[in-house]
Amino acid sequence: MKKSVGMVLLLALLLMAMVSPFSALAMLMLVVFGSAFFWTLWTLLQTLITGDARERG
Repeated sequence: MKKSVGMVLLLALLLMAMVSPFSALAMLMLVVFGSAFFWTLWTLLQTLITGDARERG
């Protein structure tokens, strides 16, 4: 469950970085945000289905 909360917080931080006025690499940030969004969505779905996200490593 801690991993899921961490993923949501990471997604929020990436969103703040993407919309900041000093974002020089806007297209790269969009790619990073898109991949982080789908990664977070996948982790949340795993948590809902199995009860806990699988730890890698």
